[in-house]
Amino acid sequence: MTFSDFVDQVDGFVWGPVMLVLLVGTGIFLTIRTGFLPWRNLGYALHSVMSKEARTTQHGTGDVSPFSALMTALAATIGTGNIVGVATALATGGPGALVWMEISAAFGITSKFSECMLAVKYRERNEKGEMSGGPMYVMKKALGGKFGVVLGFLFALFTVIASFGIGDMTQANSIANSVNSTFTIPNWITGAVITVLSLIIVIGGIKSISKVSSVVVPVMAVFYLIAGLIVIFGNLSAVPAAIVTMFKMAFSPPAAAGGFAGTITTSILGAARFGVARGCFSNEAGMGSAAITAASATTDNPVRQGYINMTGTFFDTIVICTVTGLAICSSGVLGATNADGSVVNGSALTILAFRTVLGEVGAVLVTIGIALFAFSTILGWEYHGEKAFEYLFGTKPVMLYRVAFALVAFVGATQELAVVWNISDIFNALMAIPNLITLLLLSGTIAKDMKEFQPQVVLQKKAWKEARRRGEKAAA
Repeated sequence: MTFSDFVDQVDGFVWGPVMLVLLVGTGIFLTIRTGFLPWRNLGYALHSVMSKEARTTQHGTGDVSPFSALMTALAATIGTGNIVGVATALATGGPGALVWMEISAAFGITSKFSECMLAVKYRERNEKGEMSGGPMYVMKKALGGKFGVVLGFLFALFTVIASFGIGDMTQANSIANSVNSTFTIPNWITGAVITVLSLIIVIGGIKSISKVSSVVVPVMAVFYLIAGLIVIFGNLSAVPAAIVTMFKMAFSPPAAAGGFAGTITTSILGAARFGVARGCFSNEAGMGSAAITAASATTDNPVRQGYINMTGTFFDTIVICTVTGLAICSSGVLGATNADGSVVNGSALTILAFRTVLGEVGAVLVTIGIALFAFSTILGWEYHGEKAFEYLFGTKPVMLYRVAFALVAFVGATQELAVVWNISDIFNALMAIPNLITLLLLSGTIAKDMKEFQPQVVLQKKAWKEARRRGEKAAA
């Protein structure tokens, strides 16, 4: 057995049924334990994100605004998984995979809330006066003892390793390959541009990263969503049948997809496995990564920021991934084959779907989307890795990490990374284990704090309702 085969088997194991059950199961348990408050207050959370208060640093303590903290977290999560990951899930798990992706995201909202709320609750200031937080600090301070210290060390170590792989090299590789495929620009040129741009931005730390993310993330998301919706409306007559097929294949016995899905054959287990795996990979709910960024937010209550950050899973999967999935399923390209008889997969499948309505412009739009999504992931993951690195080695060598992170992007852009992808995937999964254990052990604290904050949610909802009523009267 070669090293590559060994890594591939390990990757398949760590992202197998046990991990997926643990990820979704933790979300289900937390959702029930908290009385479904994250679901009941999703409207409040979305309203909070859009409010003026979310863009200020006047209420509470922190380094950046609540909105900037969310955008930096989204920068890391909205990436190739939203384009390539969704296409892969559909090509391997069938149309039903999209339904399971949505189900996992629904419970992932609670997991995201929980890890981010705890990160703010147990954060601390470092030697430079900056906020430092995340699952490793929660483990050390809330769990305590050798158990908490060991879990915190392992999480931080896995995060640093994953940051160079899944958050840096593989993203740069995706950008370089997609740009080369569409515009025939050599990978080394793209790699050099990525390295220089990322170095300029990350050298300034969280404030610099958050400023760029607060502009790039909303713009790129809207840009991609508009293009995706054009494709969906261009194939509108096929949308109802596509939706029916998705649900049939998500919950029916093993069956051939037939029709628009061509050669795809799958089962409930296959649809669930690939849908949940790609969904978790995309929104990172339960991984603990977004919690590191949440800890930098200026807020007067950990629960308030938890609600703001949990919307990241909603935007990432329930909005963006759904648009990608519907665009593919309604366009009739799922199951299409290449000249060699292999099923079209990954970014090529998404490009094929966009071409059905937008022609060659569709290929360009998807390529630009991949480039922007992946670059924002590099920025967000740099901060995740930096804070984990700081936890392990202190603040003094942090600048060394920033420079190394930017330089490694060039390596990723210019090398074949089949093994690196799998190794990164493994450490990404390993991050989740200590984080999920912590969420389960602290579920009582999470539920207690949410219930204590609920009266503030009710008052805020009434205030917004009254403001709308006054506005309607003034308009009349």
